[in-house]
Amino acid sequence: MVKDLSTLTAFIDGDAYSFNEGDTLLDFIDRHRGRGHVPTLCDAPQLDPYGACRVCSVEVALQADGPRRVVASCHTPLTAGMHVFTESQKVRKLRKNIVELVLTDHPLDCLTCEVSGNCELQTVAAKVGIRKVRYPAGANHLDRKKDLSHAYMTSELSKCINCARCVRACDEIQGQHVLSMHGRGFNAKIIKGLDQSFADSECVSCGACSQACPTSAISDVFFSKSIEATKKTRTICTYCGVGCNLNVATKGDQVLSIQAPVDAEVNHAHTCLKGRFAFKFYNHKDRLRTPLIKQPDGQFKEATWQEAYDHIFTNLTRIKADHGGQSVAGISSARCTNEENYLMQKFIRNVMGTNNIDCCARVCHSPTAWGMQKSFGTGAATNSYEDIEHTRCILVIGANPTEGHPVTGARLKQHIMKGTPLIVIDPRKIELVPYAKHHLQLRPGTNVALLNMFARCILDAGLVKTDFIKKRCENWEEFEAGLRALDLAELEKITGVSIDLVRAAAIEYASAEAAMSFHGLGVTEHQQGAKTVMLISNLAMMTGNIGRPGVGVNPLRGQNNVQGAADMGCQPHQGAGYYEMADPQVQQRYADFYGVPTPTEPGWKIPQMFDAAIEGKLKALWLMGEDVVQTDPDAHHVRHAMESLEFLVVQEIFMTETAKYADVILPASSFLEKSGTFTNAERRVQRVNATVKPLPGTKPDGQILCEVLQRFGVAQPDYTPDGVLAEVAQIVPFFKGITWENLGENGLQWPVKEGGVDTQIMHQEQFTRGKGHFHFFSWKESTELETHRGEFPFILTTGRILEHYNCGTMTRRTGNSEIVGQDYLSLNPADAQRKGIRSGDIVRLFSARGEVELEARVTDEVKPGILYTTFHFPDAMVNNVTGQGCDGDTMCPEYKVVAADVELVRAGKPKKKRMMEMV
Repeated sequence: MVKDLSTLTAFIDGDAYSFNEGDTLLDFIDRHRGRGHVPTLCDAPQLDPYGACRVCSVEVALQADGPRRVVASCHTPLTAGMHVFTESQKVRKLRKNIVELVLTDHPLDCLTCEVSGNCELQTVAAKVGIRKVRYPAGANHLDRKKDLSHAYMTSELSKCINCARCVRACDEIQGQHVLSMHGRGFNAKIIKGLDQSFADSECVSCGACSQACPTSAISDVFFSKSIEATKKTRTICTYCGVGCNLNVATKGDQVLSIQAPVDAEVNHAHTCLKGRFAFKFYNHKDRLRTPLIKQPDGQFKEATWQEAYDHIFTNLTRIKADHGGQSVAGISSARCTNEENYLMQKFIRNVMGTNNIDCCARVCHSPTAWGMQKSFGTGAATNSYEDIEHTRCILVIGANPTEGHPVTGARLKQHIMKGTPLIVIDPRKIELVPYAKHHLQLRPGTNVALLNMFARCILDAGLVKTDFIKKRCENWEEFEAGLRALDLAELEKITGVSIDLVRAAAIEYASAEAAMSFHGLGVTEHQQGAKTVMLISNLAMMTGNIGRPGVGVNPLRGQNNVQGAADMGCQPHQGAGYYEMADPQVQQRYADFYGVPTPTEPGWKIPQMFDAAIEGKLKALWLMGEDVVQTDPDAHHVRHAMESLEFLVVQEIFMTETAKYADVILPASSFLEKSGTFTNAERRVQRVNATVKPLPGTKPDGQILCEVLQRFGVAQPDYTPDGVLAEVAQIVPFFKGITWENLGENGLQWPVKEGGVDTQIMHQEQFTRGKGHFHFFSWKESTELETHRGEFPFILTTGRILEHYNCGTMTRRTGNSEIVGQDYLSLNPADAQRKGIRSGDIVRLFSARGEVELEARVTDEVKPGILYTTFHFPDAMVNNVTGQGCDGDTMCPEYKVVAADVELVRAGKPKKKRMMEMV
């Protein structure tokens, strides 16, 4: 019988099994006998084999009756015909002796330990048959002090068994290299940084070490490995567009802790501090808990849900009757599910009769969707996160993945540390720059100029893939002519980057067997944002980096469901499924499906809505989960728009800066309290599952919208995620094969065909639009700088930091604020010296629109003449300074180029360490 099996065959305790090339003995045993059949301590999922503890020892022989030897199964490679003996008397005795020795240097306080019942050491001790320890206690480390210095991370190293899993998790998963082993023998111990506390170290609070720890030597303030939880629910993170899977431990209606599932295809047992720890906002005392209606005196009065719905119905019906449907608009939310966004645009279009629907993609990645649609036919990532493992060159443009998309950033960093060359195009020295082979530190606002140089260098080097272009692309000749007409010396002056540096990076990218680009808001939030996206697409096409593993153009989406909000039709020019609303055939398609006339008048984008409100054209606005007053540019203008409205409805979980202007506030539920789907940055549609019941007095946004539709007379069934998803699948072609059931735990990447066949890589045989289209654009100076640079000599650029998310309504109500509690202004040392400013000083940042006061941070991460800050805290209101400049194609705001100036207000002292290291 054995002769008939594959040549990749080996034996476990006499039984023959097939194995995979590259398997270790432990891989082989775990696959066929289950994990835990052979006990381990130093081995853990997602960590490289280590072979330190030897608890996983087995005997091996080349023949069944041949001589045996003992090896550690975790790192010993398997060969064909090998016989593995897992339960021989020799290895059982060896394992027991090893574990006994470990326990001589470990406190035996299992009954009071936080992880009792969920401790791997405890489990392994039971597995090997230990009931008591025969050996006397060693020169142990039981007197080591607890470290409780950090907002989340804790350590009690008296319980450490020196397995180094925490060290390896920090190195191999996060790539932070904070933890290390210090000393030898009984004196060996884990240290943080230079033997510091967690709070004083370079720890980024991801929690990978605590999840990897087999005891509770490293843990967290939520006791994440405690068995107190009565239920664990798998759901999707509410923060960035990575789409991390989370296991949420609950007891009753209390969320106790969050861990990352080992089998998650997106995040592979990892997540960042926001996903793992920043969840306590869900039951914060500031949560809205009842509908509110503003009274004539400007005060809010509590109301019932029915009263709130009636008030909305009366006012919106009146406004529509008096001024027409075009006088009403809606802004949907990338924080909400696909189903909720779909219902929102359905209400605005089918009930209000207008295309005035938009979402926050307008102010972040609308240029990505527009540009990639023009180039490829589809405005979404071409590839998957998994392709990072296959790429041979990484190009990061206008993105800061380790801060904005931490799990993807960590994955990129791991691949780069293994030798994959990295090119960074960014005005700042982001965290990835020390790992980069090439850093093109351009002036903000010159992306088009630099990418034109980049493409010209590829052309001059003869690295263009002409066969790919002839077969699959169009308009190459016009693009090539534009490149050849470039004045490279002039572009060198404009960008501030040497042509030699650009040439070296361009050749690196074009010469790679497979090159993969990632871009963020540093590309899109510019006056030429969409054009920059098309130029990035040009690079991929001219080098053949499309339609295969390890390549492509991959936007790093800023919010958890910004991709999905656009997919669902929350934009004025395109309905659900990206059908053009101006097309009469599309209008008829929607009319036939919904049974009501489709609005034909062009809708307003968010900036146009604000202008229309001030002009008196827009009378009513419905906002779902968007704090436009804090997050949109030129906050004075936005406040004026809110004040000009006749009627404002806000669905929110907190009293935001925008909600203060509302006439009706509807208290919504957080992501932990609702079910639906999110679509991440790689087009992966994943199930969001409610982990606890909605906070009393609140309702999930989907339920609210269904009840509103019913109040307006629509035959809308009560909300169920599977029911609404089934409706979406009927109208959105790339959702056609999606059902609630077939999404499973890891989701599906659209387009999904009938039968649930999804798509990991786009444009493999041909582009969605048929042929990829090359575009050439000349660089143009920002109107903001042309108008205001004379009076305001600095260029301010804005962004986010690791600890906080968007306007901070969620993260500011968690322990993250103990780590970073305010916005800072970064400026170059040369500028600081000239202005008499030191780190910790309070400075005045001002522009043509307004001014704010911030604490200064002096750093060489920005060039002279460049300023950088974030917008997470309403007490700073940084958007008082930003302007109304925008992308010419999509009206995405130009957050990255603001003419500004800075001056000292008063001296101060720098705050705690991490705040001063803010990127």
